[in-house]
Amino acid sequence: MTETRTANKMRRVTLAASILAIGILGIGAAAWLAGSGVTTWRELHSWYNPSVGFQSVALPVGFEDLVDRVKPTVVGVRAKVEQDADELPSGRGGPSNRSDVPMGGPSASQPRFTTTQGSGFFISSDGYAVTTSHLVKRSEKIEITTDDGKTYPARLAGADPKTDLALLKVEGGNEFPVARLGDKAPRIGEWVVVVGNPFGLGGTVTAGIVSARARDLGPYNDFIQIDAPVNRGNSGGPTFDASGKVIGINSAIVSPTGGSVGVGFAIPAETVKTIAARLKDKGAVSRGWIGVEVQPLNSEIVEGLGLNKPAYGVLVAEIQPDSPAAKAGIAPGDVITSIAGQPASDDRELIKKVSDMLPGKSIEIGLIRQNEKKNINVTLGELPVPGNEGILSAEKQKSPEADGDKPSIGLTLMPAENLGLGVRGVIVADLDPGGVAAESGLSTGDVILDVGGNAVKTPVDFYKALTDVQSKGKRIALARVKSSEATRFVAIPVG
Repeated sequence: MTETRTANKMRRVTLAASILAIGILGIGAAAWLAGSGVTTWRELHSWYNPSVGFQSVALPVGFEDLVDRVKPTVVGVRAKVEQDADELPSGRGGPSNRSDVPMGGPSASQPRFTTTQGSGFFISSDGYAVTTSHLVKRSEKIEITTDDGKTYPARLAGADPKTDLALLKVEGGNEFPVARLGDKAPRIGEWVVVVGNPFGLGGTVTAGIVSARARDLGPYNDFIQIDAPVNRGNSGGPTFDASGKVIGINSAIVSPTGGSVGVGFAIPAETVKTIAARLKDKGAVSRGWIGVEVQPLNSEIVEGLGLNKPAYGVLVAEIQPDSPAAKAGIAPGDVITSIAGQPASDDRELIKKVSDMLPGKSIEIGLIRQNEKKNINVTLGELPVPGNEGILSAEKQKSPEADGDKPSIGLTLMPAENLGLGVRGVIVADLDPGGVAAESGLSTGDVILDVGGNAVKTPVDFYKALTDVQSKGKRIALARVKSSEATRFVAIPVG
């Protein structure tokens, strides 16, 4: 009898423990589901993979609520602009998502007018909106269309060609819905939503992820790369993160056809905040400028310069005439190690630091020249507004008969002066794709200005300079090279 009572008691204890365990598991599961955002059994099923069990992180099942919140802040922008003949659309692919439609007559003596269509978004309820500079520059008339289909006139309050940003003041309202600008840099791989006006189809929504950051395209070097479909007309529109904050403003695409191939570029929200505030205040942006072209250091360049391997620094590749740097005595081949007391370890960061300063400010620049440390005071100038730079090009021509003893590096040279390029040096007219020169980074159309610090004007000068480097027992010859994008140093193996 006693054994029976003991067995019954053990069963009751076991049953109670089981009920308690089930309850704890149920509470835990409910808390987990609440934290995960799962609200239906269908969503729960979508999280489960029979081969691996429940996933730890769920993919979003839709952006409906997000789009409902942010879509009213986005506008279509339509501008009538005067356009130069050389800016008319050519249909070529490249980093551009401009939406230009020619409207002018055929007379070359009359101004050509183009209607551009793009996007923008409100940053203040009283009607300030941001878009891209290339969309509205030289505009004669600007209109915006809101998400509810209303059209308002707008004026250009300011533009900044360097960052491709423009500020519009929309007339006729003071209670416009406002987009919130993000306060931190996006992470690579996070979800983004693009809202805009592609091909004039207002209110279009696409989605993707952040593909990369700090992309360098021309005058601006801090683009966010996204793979959300962006087409002509999305320019000036916002890219939102999953919380509904703007992480960037769409500015360009790379495409061989002009249509989206999943490579789009957005100007970061941090830049939008800063530039929009300056444009609202003064209508333009003034930036510090010292007039140097710089590039990162690598082991080959350090060896070619004969340096004692500095821990950090950026190499000065070119000095612009009459610039603050030229007046202060900075020269090509100098390694800048600090600026205004801050280390200079990255060429992109150095350019940003200088441009964030006001013109007229005097700063100290630390540098290394031939293994000797120097400090030089420089008074900042004002960064010139970027214009349309011509593309340096040359036909492939055979160079004169060369000395049989010349180093063979796989290129054909011509004096640049012979081609009327306005620069002294030798131009790379032809290149062996598998040769030493091509592997070093030289390209057809590059102009070699000097080798080992010695100016070269003819192919004979170039090969003599290479031979001089070889005779000194060095393995690397540093050539200073000017291309359509920039001036840089190229390390050519000769040992």
